[in-house]
Amino acid sequence: MILKIKKLHTDAKVPQYAHYDDAGFDLCAKETIVVKKGERVAVPTGIAMEIPEGYVGLVWDKSGLSMKYGLKTIGGVIDSSYRGEVLIGVINFGEKDYIFEKGHKVAQMIIQKKEKVDFEEVKELSDTVRGEGGFGSTGK
Repeated sequence: MILKIKKLHTDAKVPQYAHYDDAGFDLCAKETIVVKKGERVAVPTGIAMEIPEGYVGLVWDKSGLSMKYGLKTIGGVIDSSYRGEVLIGVINFGEKDYIFEKGHKVAQMIIQKKEKVDFEEVKELSDTVRGEGGFGSTGK
């Protein structure tokens, strides 16, 4: 698959995989952005992309940023019809402010096939062993 990338700013970084067999490719900050403790921001990447029809771009955390600094990506669905700048929603759950320097990795994206579903309203759903058990219902 070819993913067409348009640089919206000359110094924007084209996404790339860190390792050959990685599922996600890295998205980088177009400019220096401070994410204060408890704050939500949209980090610009300076790129737009043409995701093929029938696919979706799913934005995920960088595990190191999440575990070491408490940074979480939010709003991470990029539809195939979207042609604007890819912005990465980030919330800082960490103990202190975090600075994304220009060109640093912010998040990763996975391109995945999507399924279109039809909806059918029913009175009852089929039974399963689990049933309605959730949120810790299986114990520690």
